[in-house]
Amino acid sequence: LTELQAALALREAPLRIECYDMSHLQGTDYVGSMVVFEDGLPKKSDYRHYRVDSVPGNDDYAAMEEVLTRRLTALLEEEARSAEEPSGEPDGALRRPRRFAYPPQLLLLDGGLGQLNVGVRVLASLGLTDRIPIAALAKSFEELYRPGSPDPLRLPRQSEALYLLQRLR
Repeated sequence: LTELQAALALREAPLRIECYDMSHLQGTDYVGSMVVFEDGLPKKSDYRHYRVDSVPGNDDYAAMEEVLTRRLTALLEEEARSAEEPSGEPDGALRRPRRFAYPPQLLLLDGGLGQLNVGVRVLASLGLTDRIPIAALAKSFEELYRPGSPDPLRLPRQSEALYLLQRLR
């Protein structure tokens, strides 16, 4: 995690990483998958599939935009709900946060520069650009794309950071 933090110039180690990928059956029935790692280990209880309803035809970028918007909007709604509600229940017990009330410390998109641009646009539209770091991992050469950099980053083949990213996909 610290190797990944250094490679991506993150402020903190990405203890919660959410990775998104789109798939479809012959151009229809889109599904977005979310894989979650916490502390470098899979957290399968947080894995999710998102049925994509609003994307006609074969448009991976629009499907990615819908899934990311739904996930991150849910995060913002939960944060707003937590801020409005009293901190404790009538019996004094603390309110349990919902499952996805925690923002990822790294949003990883399966794809290249196009997917990254979609993710950057979604983060900007929701006001989360400064809160959630993002990157995209291209399959062909295991290249990492980062906002503001047209050139991909290639992690060394034997790096633990690359191994972690490969396990996420």
